[in-house]
Amino acid sequence: MSAHRPTPPVRGAPCWVSLLARDLEAAQGFYSAVLDWRFRPASLGEEFSIALLDGEPVAGIGALAQSLQIAVAWTAYFAVEDADDTAGRIRERGATVAVGPLKLGPGRAALAADRDGATFGFWEGQTLAWSVGQGNAPACLELRTRDAFEAAIFYAEVFGWASKEPGGCDVTYEHDQVIVRDGTHIVATLHGGAVESAPDPRVRPRWHVHFPVRDIEKVTAAAVAAGGTATPVAPGVEGAGRQAVIRDPDGGIFTVTAS
Repeated sequence: MSAHRPTPPVRGAPCWVSLLARDLEAAQGFYSAVLDWRFRPASLGEEFSIALLDGEPVAGIGALAQSLQIAVAWTAYFAVEDADDTAGRIRERGATVAVGPLKLGPGRAALAADRDGATFGFWEGQTLAWSVGQGNAPACLELRTRDAFEAAIFYAEVFGWASKEPGGCDVTYEHDQVIVRDGTHIVATLHGGAVESAPDPRVRPRWHVHFPVRDIEKVTAAAVAAGGTATPVAPGVEGAGRQAVIRDPDGGIFTVTAS
């Protein structure tokens, strides 16, 4: 999130994805080798950088403070009008605000976990001209959880999804998944089983970030060569692109999808 090309975000929509890495320089080297990203400083300070692909912003990488006892992970951030109000709604619903809200550069940010333990962030302030499913931004943002319907209620109450107020996100339930749209296109999906089915205890709730790539074989080979791992994903929906789950050397997990 930077002052470069700031834009008012859609309330409740994903507005950024970021990785907190233990070694910023090493993480930049890995993602440069695997996804061909280049980096520039962010307005948040020298411990943060913005990844670029073809000159367009893709994601952020920051150095994980030693005092923060959290796992290295890709985190989705959602746009909010008031970070303090959002933090209060999260706590009121039995979930956790782990860090913040804190002043960061031109805005305020916080890290939280929903009632099932899936971590996410929220951001108050202007954002880059960036949206899931558009340009070089992530192709998809997906919550895999034990009960998608219950999770959708939680996030709707926290972020104002499906409210009657203008400028927010719409929610529909299609083919056993919850679909979130920002008014123009899909920005997130929530998966967790059909309505009235028992929650699956084997699922570890997590927000997954899907990055589009042109050559999935080249990307997965580069990930392994750079010290990560790559696991092909069995085809799901007919017509969906080929996918692989990659774990970087620090433990950060993301998915690549053939575009």
